[in-house]
Amino acid sequence: MFGNYLIGLREGLEASLVVCILIAYLVKTGRRDRLAPVWTGIAAAVVLSMAFGAVLQFGSTQLTFEAQEALGGSLSIIAVGLVTWMVFWMRRTARHLRSELHGKLDAAIAMGTFALVTTAFLAVGREGLETALFIWSAVQATGDGYNPLIGATLGLLTSVVLGWLFYRGALKINLAKFFTWTGAMLVVVAAGVLAYGVHDLQEAGWLPGLHNQAFDISSTIPKDSWYGTLLKGVFNFQPDPTVFQVVVWAAYLVPTLVLFLGLFTRGTATPATPGAGAPSGAPGAGSAKPTA
Repeated sequence: MFGNYLIGLREGLEASLVVCILIAYLVKTGRRDRLAPVWTGIAAAVVLSMAFGAVLQFGSTQLTFEAQEALGGSLSIIAVGLVTWMVFWMRRTARHLRSELHGKLDAAIAMGTFALVTTAFLAVGREGLETALFIWSAVQATGDGYNPLIGATLGLLTSVVLGWLFYRGALKINLAKFFTWTGAMLVVVAAGVLAYGVHDLQEAGWLPGLHNQAFDISSTIPKDSWYGTLLKGVFNFQPDPTVFQVVVWAAYLVPTLVLFLGLFTRGTATPATPGAGAPSGAPGAGSAKPTA
């Protein structure tokens, strides 16, 4: 459940910060009359994301076993790719997110209501679709009933509360470090989802090596034990992986973590000016407090 909670928290907080920036800018510039179209776009993005998740969940149950495994494996790999791109993108562009969104809002306001709705929809919808796909993939990977979904929902609710506290100025944390370390943990979770996706494709017959196990420690870490369940829920751990799964897991995890944490080290080589960017509301700022 923790791994899915982390996914919901990390992904949901990005969307919450985007909403904070959009709303705070309109309030600060005296354009409260433009809030309704923005909220309309945000609501439409949330509905679309939920519908997308429902289609993935219920649509896949109508397929044959091989088709389900092929679909699950393919979407898991796509989800890992999207999440990996997202964590690096956020690390690289977070400091400029606020000004970018403000520029898009100004242009949309000049064009009219529909453009404003579309801007808010696209800003939040991208995060929502990525979140729905990755949560679905992670839920399929754990195979632990509704517990992963409950964890993801709690993470999303936590992100909404944190977003509101940021907006009200009641909470300040170092979001640069928060997104860096949660991003690193998300890479670990993604590695497990990737290995699960490979196993699905092996079961679908798309990849070889289904019966070529790397090791089997099921007697030491039973799948139905509390610690086996914990490892499965947090890291998508499998006590009897195939050789292909282990190779893909290591080939993704090691270089991705090294590169991601290497960017963090270089990014923190020059200390930021104390207090700089605090009111910006951008995820890369030293602390978060979107001004209204």
